[in-house]
Amino acid sequence: MATSARPRHGSGFVGAAVAFAWQACGVQVPVEIRDLARSELPRVGEIDRTERIEVLFEQHGTELVARRGSWSASAWDPDGHGEHSVDAQRQALMHSADAGGIARGAFSDGRLVGIGVVVPHMRPAIAQLAFLHVSQEFRAAGVGSRLAADLELVARRAGEREIVVSATPSENTVRFYWGRGYRPMARPLPELLELEPEDVHMRKVL
Repeated sequence: MATSARPRHGSGFVGAAVAFAWQACGVQVPVEIRDLARSELPRVGEIDRTERIEVLFEQHGTELVARRGSWSASAWDPDGHGEHSVDAQRQALMHSADAGGIARGAFSDGRLVGIGVVVPHMRPAIAQLAFLHVSQEFRAAGVGSRLAADLELVARRAGEREIVVSATPSENTVRFYWGRGYRPMARPLPELLELEPEDVHMRKVL
């Protein structure tokens, strides 16, 4: 699962805190990216995943077919327990952590505005980018790119040769990963396809 975030730049400095500035209305807003402890994962509810979607992609092997319409991804439900609830995101993050996942978070003024998790050794020489979400107001500002670059570096340092992701099929999300060198998989991994049958399953050679 992933959020909309258009790529701009990014290089990993895994294990250290990295600060840079995000500009809003002419004002520089500092953003710090650092490792996240397991105890911090429940803070995912601070992220605003709201998105207006006009194009969704359907995957047919390596071919993507665009479907136009008008959809909205609302904020995660803070009280419920359904698929799009804060509770479901917390459970997904804890599951990834239990599988050996490594998390990085982006903070602005003390608030979590982006989070990403990579799970090394999902299969021999294959890592999974299991989670990547950035708050709406911080997209297209390099936050998602910096998080993704850090997590790809984690995978490379773990000896992985490729990384896979189940991307939300929105245009912004798919284009984000495409811009980072990911391409649709002819044969998605069965265990990921079963979990996310409507996602776009992509891979990148590291």
